[in-house]
Amino acid sequence: MSFEEKTSETVNSLKCQNCGAILHYAPGTNSLKCEYCGTVNQIEDDTDPGAIAPVDYETFIAEEANHTVATQNAVVVKCTNCGASTTMLPNVTADSCPFCASPLVVDTGQTTAILQPHYVLPFVVKDSEALQYFKNWMKKLWFAPNDLVKKVNNGASQQLKGVYIPHWSYDTNTVTDYVGERGEYYYTSETYTVEVNGRTETRTRQVRHTRWYNASGRVGYNFRDVLVSASPSLPLKMAQILEPWSLNLLKKYDGRYLSGFRAEVYQTNAEQALAIAKRRMDPVIVDEIRADIGGDEQRIDNYQVTYNQLGVKYLLLPVWISAYRYNNKLYHFVVNACTGEVTGDRPYSWIKITLAVLAVIAIIALIYVYSQN
Repeated sequence: MSFEEKTSETVNSLKCQNCGAILHYAPGTNSLKCEYCGTVNQIEDDTDPGAIAPVDYETFIAEEANHTVATQNAVVVKCTNCGASTTMLPNVTADSCPFCASPLVVDTGQTTAILQPHYVLPFVVKDSEALQYFKNWMKKLWFAPNDLVKKVNNGASQQLKGVYIPHWSYDTNTVTDYVGERGEYYYTSETYTVEVNGRTETRTRQVRHTRWYNASGRVGYNFRDVLVSASPSLPLKMAQILEPWSLNLLKKYDGRYLSGFRAEVYQTNAEQALAIAKRRMDPVIVDEIRADIGGDEQRIDNYQVTYNQLGVKYLLLPVWISAYRYNNKLYHFVVNACTGEVTGDRPYSWIKITLAVLAVIAIIALIYVYSQN
């Protein structure tokens, strides 16, 4: 049973009753479509938006440890080049890694039990739309090599792959006890002397000082949907740039939404991701403490955070991704397949940069000569 074949009912719904081909999920719809004869099958969606909720974190971790969480069988292949583990599409024995473009070959008889996601965010943006987002983004890049732009415009559609990236989402109501100091400004007058036209003048100015007072207290903040990418194949910085996601469109997990797409298997587990989530929460908590201390300046000596009602969701979020090599170096371009947000790393043209630097120097030199004259 593949990653896209959750139940026998799902298997039957993926097969075109007209020509026998595998139906693929059509982005932006609630249906499966045959790419050969155009047959369309609706996906019966019984997701109640109000019922999208996390599971208790401690319970989830305990169930994982006891191997009692919901799992499913999948054909998973691990890239020997970048280490990404992704599911293979039905009846496909060879493909390329969506993260590094390296060749992949898999024995379809090999299956692995993997954690079943709680929710999936279906594709909204089509591949043609994603390619246009790419091109628009490329036009805004400064100092990009000319042949890079040509490569993306001509070949990106062939490189572009739809992939579901695993994410952990955390909800928690935090309570933080802190000890610090509140600084309040006060001013004193002081005199000083200056030389004006050969004469010494005495003047007065206001000097700012800070008076510090001990402060302590407790602040609370309720976090919702703090996302952490469970894929080291997609750099954390890139994953955060793709935010925010349209989480209001989440669906209860149904393998049919994955038909026609790849899905990466998580490599960062829920406990590791929680540590990252706490680091993302920390600046918000610190801001709350500073606001509570008040005054003109604040010092925080120490604080202790308690994470109450901690909940977690395992999500699959959609991206269009293109990986290619330029001068033997790997680069990624990624499009949020819900919002169209684009991010990526890119090479630079040192010729263009050098010419730009020389142009700036020339302008500065002209300004200097003009000012001297």
